[in-house]
Order: sequence, then C-alpha cells, then structure tokens
Amino acid sequence: MLKTSVIGSYAIPSWLITSQDAMSRGEYGPEDIRETLDDAVDLAIRDQEEAGIDILTDGEMRRFGFFTAGFYDRLHGLTATEPLRKLGPGGHDQRERYMADEPFFAPDGLGIVDEFLYAQSRTKHALKVTCPGPYTLAGRIQTGKIYKDRMEVATQFAKIINEELKAVVKSGAQFIQLDEPSAAVHKDSPRQYVELFNQSVDRVNAEISLHLCFGNYLGRPVAHRTYTPLFPQILDVDAHEIHLEFANREMAELELATHIADSGRVVAAGIIDVKNYFIETPEIVADRIRQILKYVPADQLVLSPDCGFSETARWAARTKLKALVDGTNIVKSELRI
Repeated sequence: MLKTSVIGSYAIPSWLITSQDAMSRGEYGPEDIRETLDDAVDLAIRDQEEAGIDILTDGEMRRFGFFTAGFYDRLHGLTATEPLRKLGPGGHDQRERYMADEPFFAPDGLGIVDEFLYAQSRTKHALKVTCPGPYTLAGRIQTGKIYKDRMEVATQFAKIINEELKAVVKSGAQFIQLDEPSAAVHKDSPRQYVELFNQSVDRVNAEISLHLCFGNYLGRPVAHRTYTPLFPQILDVDAHEIHLEFANREMAELELATHIADSGRVVAAGIIDVKNYFIETPEIVADRIRQILKYVPADQLVLSPDCGFSETARWAARTKLKALVDGTNIVKSELRI
C-alpha cells in the first residue's frame, strides 16, 4: 500500500546540458554519446533509489526534451520548421515545430526498447516505461497537405506507439505509462482521446497507466487547470491506473479521485509540486496524503510528483523526492502499514 513513484523525466545535471551542446556541434562520437547517456541514466536511477522511491524510471535521460529530439528525430516524413517566437520569456510558442511532407513513419521504432533494456540492467527496483501519448506527440506537427487535422496525425502516432509498446513488452516490460498532457489541455474531445489511448495500448499485455497534467515546459502550465470536463468519459480508457496532478492546484478536485477508485483503478496522485521551488516538508506531504485518503482507499493509491522533473534543478528534485518518501512513511506508520 501507498507505494511511491515518479512520472518519467528526471532533473538534468549541468554536465549533461553541456554535453548535449557538444553533441549538437558534432564533437562527440557514437561511443562518447552512449557513455554519456548511460551515465545520465545511472545518475537518475541512483537518485531515485537513494530517496527510497518504490517504482523508478530511467529519468528519460536519453530524450533531449520531453519527446521532441528523442522521438521526432526517429521519424521519416517530417521537416523541422522555425519556432513561432525566439526572443523574450520562455514559453510554449518557442518550442520546436515540424511539417509533414509525406505520411510519416518510424522505421526503427521510437527507441523505447533500448531505453528499457539498459535501465533494467541497472536496478533491481520495479521499473516503469514511459511514452508520450499520440495526441501530445501530434501537437508539434503541422499537417501540411498530408493530414486533415491534428486528430488524424494523432491516429498515425497511435499506430506507431502501439507497435513500440508491444515490442517493449516482448523485451520484458511489465508497467507502461502513457503521458497525455494535451488531452487535459484541450478538453473538447474526451471521447476521441479515449479512442486514441485505447488504440495505442490495444493488445499491449502490461499494466497500463495514464498520466494527465497541464504542461510543464519551463515549469509553466498551459491550460485552465481542471480535469472535470474529461469526466466521466476518461474512465473508459484501457488503463489500470490514472494519474492526476493535485499539489500544484492546492489539492483541488480530489473528488474526481473517487470516480477513478470506484471504477476499480489505482489512483496515482501528484502530491509534489514540480513547478514550484518551495520544498515540501514531510509533514506537508503527509497532510496531502491524508486528504486524498478521504477519497481513495490506501490499497488503490500511489503517491508521486505532479509531473516529471526535467524542468527542475537537480538539488530541488532530490530534496522533493526525499520529502515524498518521508511524508509517505509518516502516514504508513500511522496506518501501521
């Protein structure tokens, strides 16, 4: 009961940022790149283990950005275009964009199998595999004359993701999480989001989780932060677990967790604010858990941060993870778990 987990990405150490810059200038060979990224994964796993997290990820350290440089570089049929804005305060309109020149495909997959195999070799803890969802992946692609709209782009991604997830399960993965912040940001088509998700995980024989948040680029949400419009349709996803962020929203909409639990699923509750440099104390974490337990039984609850740590400094990420574990242990002691 009351296991702790992370979402996916982990804090990027300063040496990896300078290494990425050197890689982009062509200063690293293939072995240099492999060694650097292996070391980054080792660091992410070690920090999670030292904090006492139960369910780990590889920190998504091989993905330069949530998905862009890691996934789009593997797709054929796209051309990179200029961002809408290059100057001024950081924001989502400064992100990468791509144009579809032809029906795109991933001839060698998305790289998730190799990510999993390496991470699995580096820890004995339970390991979660993460993958962006199809609607989120579609958000950076301009349709051109190839696709009718974003939903059609997302449908193509659902096919690619489905093949990738089947391959990673064949390699031994047992727990897979799809991240769909765009579904929470654009709430106008919840039924279509469910269909896309279910296409992505069709016949994927693993424990499946859905992560819904409101964006985290440079720590900036990008939506009216309410999940209510997605309910009850979102409960039709073929997922064992649904994750919602609560900490950044002052624990709003906890009643929605009841609907998830009543549907027989696990609630993964975000109780660490990754968009805030306030470091929660274990007592604050414990209080948040007690609030959630009023709506969700302990045996259907997993505790986690709101989102990934890729936009958080490592010193803060490490401290926040330790607070998550220590606060959970306070409540577990109270419940004699």
